[in-house]
Amino acid sequence: MRVPAYGTIMPMKGSGRSQLREIDRWDHGVGWLAYPDEAMQRASHAVEVDGDVWVFDPVDAPGVDDLLDDLGDVAGVVVGLDRHKRDAAAVANRHEVPVYVASWMTGVANELDVTVERFGSELADSGFQTFRVVDKTVPPWQEAGFFHEELDTLVVPEAVGTVGYYCAPGERLGVHPMLRPFPPRRLLSSFDPERLLVGHGAGVMENAGDELRTALANARKNLPSAYVQAFKTMVSD
Repeated sequence: MRVPAYGTIMPMKGSGRSQLREIDRWDHGVGWLAYPDEAMQRASHAVEVDGDVWVFDPVDAPGVDDLLDDLGDVAGVVVGLDRHKRDAAAVANRHEVPVYVASWMTGVANELDVTVERFGSELADSGFQTFRVVDKTVPPWQEAGFFHEELDTLVVPEAVGTVGYYCAPGERLGVHPMLRPFPPRRLLSSFDPERLLVGHGAGVMENAGDELRTALANARKNLPSAYVQAFKTMVSD
């Protein structure tokens, strides 16, 4: 479809044959894109804790199992957002592990063809503390966040991201366009992680706490330019 004076709209989600691309690699984890050319840049992450591998919001692709095997044994697959069922069941079934869903998250577990385990304030024995980032019905949005103190790592599936349509010009990390008017500033500013893993785009692998506070502080101020940037990002010549 052509858009006058701008170009073609990029596909929001990739389809067909996936092509794995690593986006993050660190001592205890790896991140990847299964469809690197899609506008949404759906990012997946695996984090190793004491030999156990926890997989967050995976989009499947050839080579994913090799990435996971390099880290250790998969202990569980995690759905961090009600809309991020993605390929969680397929990955979990291959590794014969459950999919973990927050106890307060609705409309997810019964849509997964896999064993489901619920979690509360901690993600099983992973060492990740969990918390509600967003929990509302209009629009429907249930999002869990995860923080591992020993690894100094924060996982936020949707509220913040690094992909172009999240970020105003000059921003490295941005607040989701729908949350910019009222960002979860108090909640997320209470964390000061070295590393931040997000569900859309590459992670922030150093000084993530500073980047997070800056993104939250500027969310409303930069809203107009962020919305213009979001449109430009999704339209290519």
